[in-house]
Amino acid sequence: MAQDLSQPTMFTSDMTAREIFVEVRANPARARFGFGSKLAIVNVDPQKAYTRPDLFPKTSYITDPRQMEHIDGISAAARTKGLPVVWTHVAYMDNAADAGVWGTRTDTPDSLQNIKYGSQRTEFDDRLNIDRAVDAVYTKRMPSAFFETPLQSFLTWHQVDTVVLTGGSTSGCVRATAVDSLSHGYRTIVPIECVADKHESYHFANLTDLLIKYADVVPVSEVYDAIAGYQG
Repeated sequence: MAQDLSQPTMFTSDMTAREIFVEVRANPARARFGFGSKLAIVNVDPQKAYTRPDLFPKTSYITDPRQMEHIDGISAAARTKGLPVVWTHVAYMDNAADAGVWGTRTDTPDSLQNIKYGSQRTEFDDRLNIDRAVDAVYTKRMPSAFFETPLQSFLTWHQVDTVVLTGGSTSGCVRATAVDSLSHGYRTIVPIECVADKHESYHFANLTDLLIKYADVVPVSEVYDAIAGYQG
């Protein structure tokens, strides 16, 4: 029988985004990209504007209360093995002239383009121990950590084939970076405990989509194991 093209074929469900993620992740037939021969940790925007709801309640979010601990832990483990660690944060000029069209939708004290250079909102979370002598720290202005930053050339120089992504938001800058990471040819890994978002639905819907299409979404313990097994 011919397909009726006048009717939608999109699936519907009464399941929550979290339940769908759990179901998809539990599928034993789902193939994985896996870890390659050398990984880098890329920590996307773990800055106070997004990690400290006590300071910035309108823009910050906590999904896993141990997120900063996990990010700091895998970064320290990678650093000990001589593996690259990258940190990005968002910041703009005082007049937001470098925010582009992304900064035109709103203009309140909490708006994106009002994350100014040198402000508290740009500072990395105090729970993170960044070694600026060896870690790469980049300022970005758009969602992806690859866009108009040195990240790609840095990863190429260090012969990285696997990118481990942490930070936030899951539905925003982590997702954008994950898509770019895969597009640049990297095995892309998202440790569940290391990413966060404002709403459970956004978080788990995007984890599901990343898992199906662009990345391996795994427990952070798998990242620790991969780092421990690296021989250099």
